[in-house]
Amino acid sequence: MSEKNVRLGIIGLGAQGGMYAGLLQDGKIDGMTLGAIADIDPAKKELAAEKHPGVPFYDDYVTLLDSGDVDAVVTTVPHFLHAEMTIAAIGKGIHALTEKPAGVYTKQVEEMNAFAAEHPETTFAIMFNQRTNPVYKDLKALIDSGELGKLRHTSWIITTWWRPQGYYDQSEWRATWGGEGGGVLVNQAPHQLDLWQWLAGTPKKVFAKLAFGFQRDIATEDEVNAVVDFGDGATGHFMTSTNDIIGTDRLEMLFDQGKVVVDASTKVTVYRLSENERALSDKMTMQDVAKLFRGEMDPSSVYTVEEKTYESQWGQQHIAVLTNFAAHINDGTPLIADGAEGINGVRLASGMQLSAWTGREIDLVDYPADEYLAELNQRIEAEGKFPTRS
Repeated sequence: MSEKNVRLGIIGLGAQGGMYAGLLQDGKIDGMTLGAIADIDPAKKELAAEKHPGVPFYDDYVTLLDSGDVDAVVTTVPHFLHAEMTIAAIGKGIHALTEKPAGVYTKQVEEMNAFAAEHPETTFAIMFNQRTNPVYKDLKALIDSGELGKLRHTSWIITTWWRPQGYYDQSEWRATWGGEGGGVLVNQAPHQLDLWQWLAGTPKKVFAKLAFGFQRDIATEDEVNAVVDFGDGATGHFMTSTNDIIGTDRLEMLFDQGKVVVDASTKVTVYRLSENERALSDKMTMQDVAKLFRGEMDPSSVYTVEEKTYESQWGQQHIAVLTNFAAHINDGTPLIADGAEGINGVRLASGMQLSAWTGREIDLVDYPADEYLAELNQRIEAEGKFPTRS
């Protein structure tokens, strides 16, 4: 147990903030305690007093930052607010753990990252809790080892986000351009967008077809099909939606010397070729190929198969990130995810949206940030419910 203690302020006592407050109150986060809570909803003050008696409550996050009650904060608020609250906290010397996604558009995330870089003494992290999942930690280590060679292509179908119409009808801001900044790409799928890039590398270009209000009465995207270019010939496909009640979660990655298939984020199958695929192609005769396909050749002479099933880590991943955040502040332990890495997922998600809006491939290296923001603001204005962004 750490003898040092980080007093965490929770900005936004909704479902996520409430969960974190409970974890802290129950002593689940080593080196961290619940310092204070802030929420603009008066009803949350009563809730906080009932569930967390004695914990200071503020109706304004700036007042919380100035209170002296906290050493760090987590921003469990609507996506548009993550950047400005993180900048405010870091500017006051308070460590910041921002929720995913880092923001809605790259300009605000770039400003946040630049400000954080000017204050390296203050910790800046992001809640990419899926990076703590042993399934993806082990896969990341395997890929980084170079054993499977270079990536050729990858596909992730993640449609386990089924949401009924009632889900969207709960709040006026849900699945709106001005309130949420998007649909499935900014709400449900940011973890997969992060993991995909963490494992495969950051894409250089994207072309996407999105369906807006396809099967739900919403303004934003509820189905996505995107093709990305990683450079050097490597490509990828990403599909997600909120209208598949059965759902699929399947990641495939093909390399020069093997293949990985992940089903339901629990079962991993690793195929290891006996040598580079091009070498096998050059040396095998058509008779050898016929024998292999007819089952007359032992396939282990060409590839081996390893299967591993992981138990669900549900509920442990947020604990791991919070504990790591505290350990970094207290002892300098390396972060699971530096806050600056959050821009990759925002750029890819908004690049998919911009591609669908314009019908063209979007360069993610020389990203047209101003064009995206102008297109986003047009849609916010058309809704007529929320302010435009700058």
